[in-house]
Amino acid sequence: MRILILSRNKALYSTQSLIRASEKRGHQVQVYDHLMCNIVVECNRSKVMIGIDDLENYDAIIPRIGASATQYGAAIVRQLELTGSFVTVTAESLLKARDKLHCLQLLAAAGIDVPKTGISAGDYCIPAVHDRISDNRSVIKLIASTQGLGVILSNSRNQGISIVEGFHRVGQDVLIQEFIEDAGGADIRAFVVNGRVVAAMKRQAIPGEFRSNIHRGASAEPIRLSAVEERIAVQSTAILGLSIAGVDILRSKRGPLVLEVNASPGLEGIEGSTGVDVAGQIIEFIENMI
Repeated sequence: MRILILSRNKALYSTQSLIRASEKRGHQVQVYDHLMCNIVVECNRSKVMIGIDDLENYDAIIPRIGASATQYGAAIVRQLELTGSFVTVTAESLLKARDKLHCLQLLAAAGIDVPKTGISAGDYCIPAVHDRISDNRSVIKLIASTQGLGVILSNSRNQGISIVEGFHRVGQDVLIQEFIEDAGGADIRAFVVNGRVVAAMKRQAIPGEFRSNIHRGASAEPIRLSAVEERIAVQSTAILGLSIAGVDILRSKRGPLVLEVNASPGLEGIEGSTGVDVAGQIIEFIENMI
């Protein structure tokens, strides 16, 4: 089988892990930077190019699209879908998951409990929206934040309003989100492949930090999910149309809350903390689909 990985950097742990898992199973694998890909749209003859050459045919495509290249990466994935290639994440699902508001809207409408979240169209309405979310602490975050960047903890109502106003001044729409204090600076990453949780870890933020991202120094350890947590992780990926995803869950007094769903989840933290060959699970999924 010929596999193409779309990745900005071949040396990244996740990309290397997928390469090793592919080659271990006897597959040919190639890595291309999706920002080096071009599209020519023509009736019944549309093409994806890598540089100045037509992209060869592959049996499967694994898109590893980062937040900084979401729209262009999704366009490349969409064109590959339209030419009949099997992709592990569709352009539509990628866009749904990457937009945090869109993602939460879909999950909440389908009955998945999420942290209360709001957005204000202008400065005049910020206090009213903030009051619907919290009368004190809140989390302010960019709609497309990743790895904890663009996520700020506000310690008071007035501070939260000021932060949102500041983002509006530079043309950024942001979410106002309920701060789940009883989560204790921890969350759960459930890694789902083809409708099954294949690995799960608990991430604990360092002292004085509320963001539990590994990139922010958080520690990680394997964890066993409850039946409810496993069910909502699988349901969340199904709602978004994702075959492979990292579902982030907060444990709260009112039960598990889905914080977000990552369509290009990293493998280093989950494989390192659990010892599970997640990349191998992904390649096995592809083998079963081709």
